[in-house]
Amino acid sequence: MHIAILTFEGFNELDSFIALNILRRVQKPGWRVSIASPATHVRSMNGVVVEAQATLREACAADAVIVGSGRLTRDVVADPALMAQLQLDPARQLLGAQCSGTLVLARLGLLDGLPACTDLTTRPWVQDAGIEVLDRPFVAKGNVATAGGCLAAQYLAAWLIARLEDEDAARNALHYVAPVGEKEAYVERAMRNIAPFLARQPATA
Repeated sequence: MHIAILTFEGFNELDSFIALNILRRVQKPGWRVSIASPATHVRSMNGVVVEAQATLREACAADAVIVGSGRLTRDVVADPALMAQLQLDPARQLLGAQCSGTLVLARLGLLDGLPACTDLTTRPWVQDAGIEVLDRPFVAKGNVATAGGCLAAQYLAAWLIARLEDEDAARNALHYVAPVGEKEAYVERAMRNIAPFLARQPATA
């Protein structure tokens, strides 16, 4: 099982790293979570340089993909050569997008007819792409999910774990990272946000 987190130059650390950390709480043989980038190294919006663990080609073959956000996302969607590499398909993958990552899915035509969530800055750009934007942190339909707000990364991660493994695994991963003294309430709130979207169906076609 391979989950790739698309992470571009100028990326938001919270989006990529929170999802990465929660997803890696699943301790199961063959469970792999990778930072996937178009270059061997990418620099975050705050100057943190990370080494890619997977290529875009590997990400496109992954079982699940999260498209992270960043301050240069409009440059990403304006780059035809880069966008052409993103051969994503909800018929065979679970797809998630965080904040401005939603704009990437929109420009790829993967949100046509679907409402979406994103951050307040990206909202008008996603709307300009013809997508209805909801005032909520998380929404999913079928194999496509979007989240709005940096700390909504927990919902994307929990949704993926619940779909790829089960709800108990999602609860356990959230419980591990939740603040002490607030764990049960934290987990219940997170699960309430994703529960309506946990369709009883195979994760991928």
